[in-house]
Amino acid sequence: MKALKYFTYLGIGAVMLSTASCTKDFERINTPPTSVTEVDPALLFARVLRDGTFQESGELPNNKFGSWVQHWAGGPVVPVSRYFEGPENLIWSQHYQLFRNISQIREELAGLENDPSGRSKLAIAEIYEVFLYQRLTDLFGDVPFSEVTTSSTAINRTPKFDKQEDIYPALIQKLNAALTKLTTGDASYGTSDFFYSGNIDKWKKFGNSLKLRLGMRLRYANASLAQKTVTEALSSSDGLLSSNSDNAAVKTFNDAQAENQNPILRQLTTGSADLRYLANTLVDKLKEYNDPRLPLLAEPVTISGSTTYQGIGVALTDNQLSQLIRSNYSTPNKTTYFSQTFAPIPVYALTYADVCFYKAEAALLGWGLTAADAESNLLNGVRAAVALPPFNLSSLPSSYEQNILSLTGLSADQKMEIIATQKWIQLFGRDFEAFAEWRRTGYPRLTAGPNPGSTNGQIPRRAIYSSEESELNQANYDEAVGRMSNGDSFLSKVWWDKR
Repeated sequence: MKALKYFTYLGIGAVMLSTASCTKDFERINTPPTSVTEVDPALLFARVLRDGTFQESGELPNNKFGSWVQHWAGGPVVPVSRYFEGPENLIWSQHYQLFRNISQIREELAGLENDPSGRSKLAIAEIYEVFLYQRLTDLFGDVPFSEVTTSSTAINRTPKFDKQEDIYPALIQKLNAALTKLTTGDASYGTSDFFYSGNIDKWKKFGNSLKLRLGMRLRYANASLAQKTVTEALSSSDGLLSSNSDNAAVKTFNDAQAENQNPILRQLTTGSADLRYLANTLVDKLKEYNDPRLPLLAEPVTISGSTTYQGIGVALTDNQLSQLIRSNYSTPNKTTYFSQTFAPIPVYALTYADVCFYKAEAALLGWGLTAADAESNLLNGVRAAVALPPFNLSSLPSSYEQNILSLTGLSADQKMEIIATQKWIQLFGRDFEAFAEWRRTGYPRLTAGPNPGSTNGQIPRRAIYSSEESELNQANYDEAVGRMSNGDSFLSKVWWDKR
């Protein structure tokens, strides 16, 4: 274990007054008594898990990715919601800070890779690192991966950008290796593990479910690797997330400091009023389905004496925005998501409902499941989704299951559209994942808003690299940008985006 030591330096006058006997204890004398000499891996992991999970939702992701997938609708002070380009400096730097913290966990546990006191702790950290790298490459495409700094003593400030088509197989391999290291009975992170309180068996389920997601993301880019990865995950003896009690989530506290609130609630308490409205696409789809989640998600409005739910159009022009009467449009319900008295809503990273939707899709393809399994997994996914707060519904109306969720007599594309649309609804508040899945599947079919922005009226397909890369890592940045069809812009597609 390497100690992290911070040294002060004596002035020249102090050195002159020192006696020879002092110099033999030079290091001890010059280390302040309150210096940090080691960091508890559990503290590091707790911060990584919380920050990494909270980054999924809130005002910044909602402004951009949540509006692009038409869950939210932004106004004139949120230009990225109207397809105006801008680099994603904060999300980029946040992710690489998380990777540095995970590298620090490795340093603190060095030498314990095969010891019960460190083996599973390291494996859990590496599984979550795979989760974060998937999210990062899904947002940007090619990213620094293989040459990223892994030690505080050897910092690489100019890593190459690995191709996404190389990153995905490496992530699957890294995940497989970590899963083999997880050992029930090993020491774990205990209460610092906000997902599972140190339950290693649940981390096995999380890892296999993440593997399922990695495999399915490759469906249209590398079908053979996708099928292999998916079927391996489905057949694992360690299982997948199998109920809402297995969900990977960080609890929140509405009456705590702002940073401990659900980011969606914090959006109301500290964020801009310009992005507190739901998009018409989401609201209209829930109205079309007569979905029981609508009144629990959206605030009703009164128009001409009638109570209804109405979302704002996405990417509106300045003229259209200037004519809006804001009181005619729905915000999230102030007794649920936007309430400081409602029971706090956890922030989710991966859920049982996610797994069900992926299993329904795998069944359509015959990957480890039969076609008959598609509808049952779809039903289980929607039931699991509506059972979560703030909905807390114990069941769905029978008419909803029989009409909206029936796959009988439909084509494969029609079935896939129903599955993907239900996933899109369920991913409200998980903006990065919703954006990835919409690009991957092409469902629901979204129409760009009327403001052309800098994309000529097209919905963006990726985020733009941090401007720091073009300034500080120019040669590698230029090489990565040169591989893109439309350069470092919203309109270039990541490797797996084939729809």
